[in-house]
Amino acid sequence: MNAGSLIISLFGDAVLPRGGRIWLGSLIGLLAPLDLNERLIRTAVFRLVKEEWMQSEALGRRADYTLTPAGLRRFEESARHIYAAATPLWDRRWRFILTVGDIDTRQRERLRRALFWQGFGALNADCFVHPSTDLNSALDALLTEGLGDLHQLVMPFLAAPVGSDLSLSDRDLVARAWNLDELASAYGAFCDSYTPVLQYLRQHPSSCDDQTAFLLRTLLIHDYRRLLLRDPELPDALLPIHWPGHKARLLCKEIYRRLLEPSERHIEQHMQLADGSLTKALPMLQERFQQEDPLAILRHRG
Repeated sequence: MNAGSLIISLFGDAVLPRGGRIWLGSLIGLLAPLDLNERLIRTAVFRLVKEEWMQSEALGRRADYTLTPAGLRRFEESARHIYAAATPLWDRRWRFILTVGDIDTRQRERLRRALFWQGFGALNADCFVHPSTDLNSALDALLTEGLGDLHQLVMPFLAAPVGSDLSLSDRDLVARAWNLDELASAYGAFCDSYTPVLQYLRQHPSSCDDQTAFLLRTLLIHDYRRLLLRDPELPDALLPIHWPGHKARLLCKEIYRRLLEPSERHIEQHMQLADGSLTKALPMLQERFQQEDPLAILRHRG
C-alpha cells in the first residue's frame, strides 16, 4: 500500500469534512492499525509537502497539516467523482486537448499520466479526449501537477454537437481512447473484494466496532477513488451492457452509509489538532451519498 496515496484518501474523506487540518501525531495514530509505522507516515507527509499537496503550520513543538490551495482543488475534483449520486448526463459534445508544440519525451509522459488520472483517453500521442470534463478545470489541474510550462503547448477545444443519436464514430472513438476491458476488470475486482464485506454488515449490522468501521471506510474510499480517477464517466449508451462500474458505485454507497456512524465515533475520539482540541464534522459529511440513483438501481437489478 502506498502511504502517500492512502493519506490523500484519508484527507479527502475524513479530514476535509472536519475543517481540513490534522495534527501529525493524530494522523500517525489513526493509520497505525494498517501497519503504517511512524517513520513511513512522516516520510510520506514530507513528500506530499514537497509536491505541494500539503503544508504545515507549527504550534509550539507540534504541527498541524492542511491542504495547499492546489491540493484543495485536487480534492474538490476527486470528491465530485467519488460522492456523486450518479454520473452526469452527457451533452453529446466531446472535449479534446491537443498538443501543438514540441514536447520532450519525459514531459509528454507526465502530461499523459496527468490527463489519464483525470479520465482522459488518448487517441494518439498528441490528442486526448473526454466526454464531459470542464476543460478549464482540466488545464488548472495541469498547473497543480507542475505542468504549467506546457500551457502554451496544449490546445483545448469543445466539439460541436452532432445531433441526438449516437454514431458509430462515437463508439469507435471510445474503443480507441480507453481500455474498457481493463477498467471493467478493475471494477469487478473491487466488487469481488467488497461484496463479502457488505454481506457481513447486512447480516451483523451491530458487530463492527468503531475502529474497524473507520479502517474499512478508509480502505473502501481509497480503493474506490483510485478507480474513479481513471474512469471517464462515459454515458450509458457508450458502455457495455451490465457495466460493473454501476454495481461498484451502489456497493460503495451502501457500505459507506453502514460504516459512517461508527467510523465517525472513532474519528471524533482520535482526530486531534496540534493544540489538543478535537474536531467537529461539518454538514458536508452528511450530504455524501444521500441521493438515490434510481437508474443505477434498475440497472443493477436488471
